[in-house]
Amino acid sequence: MALTYAVSGSTILSDPDRFEDLFWKGIEHIEIGEFAKEEDFQLFLQTCKKHRASFGVHSPVFRQDSKYDLLEKVVHDPSFAWKRLEEEAERLSSLGAEYLLVHFPFFKGENDGDANERIEEGLQKLSTIQERYQLPIVCEPKLGLNRSTAGIEYLHQFSEQTWSTYGLKLCIDIGDYLMAKGESALDYIKKWEKHIAVAHIHNVTFHGDKYIWTMVHPSYEGELYTLKPLLKYLASIEGLRFVFEHTPHTDPSASFVKEGFEWVKSIAPQEQEISR
Repeated sequence: MALTYAVSGSTILSDPDRFEDLFWKGIEHIEIGEFAKEEDFQLFLQTCKKHRASFGVHSPVFRQDSKYDLLEKVVHDPSFAWKRLEEEAERLSSLGAEYLLVHFPFFKGENDGDANERIEEGLQKLSTIQERYQLPIVCEPKLGLNRSTAGIEYLHQFSEQTWSTYGLKLCIDIGDYLMAKGESALDYIKKWEKHIAVAHIHNVTFHGDKYIWTMVHPSYEGELYTLKPLLKYLASIEGLRFVFEHTPHTDPSASFVKEGFEWVKSIAPQEQEISR
């Protein structure tokens, strides 16, 4: 299976007035979540169908629901988070979603208990939901509060063999890994090569204590993070999906976005490029 390219709803903050902006030339898949209301979700499904595009959902489907709470309370109790996730999986399976992506493992900071045990308990629940609704679940490890690297470190220490027994795929967010591990990011990613199905592609712009997911572009290499080695490695993974996941806060022009898109495609092996 060849490398494919996708666009995230983050690029328009899931604004229903801009759904058409997601369908760049050469894009056949959209990853999206955090809709404001049911009507927006329905409009997205109609728009996707019109473009004959596939879709995956980045949980939560709706903005007010749980995003980080599977292992510990951030906004909602974990019991609510698991209940809502199962409801999402049941519904999305019937709607033809290709996968459901969750922030996992997410730890706010250092864990007081046994992180391996908590991760495996989460994997057991995710695997059960995946099997019950026949919907692939993709796990995205994330930085914690105040850019805590604990979750990414705990995952790195977790047994790859144990992970394999649960049949769950991984999403690598380039920004999170570069902020967490810098030049060691690639070493941390390589451990999970057999399980990586999705990569979130963006650079990072810093504004004081805040950071913004920024469109990839060759002019940023060396000025912001250098992405090319990571992109080249990830593009070599069989069946990977690159999801462009910048946000609109830096207001990139259409030509700038196109240049970044073409640059990423030029890094990937030529035979893996897609056509529309």
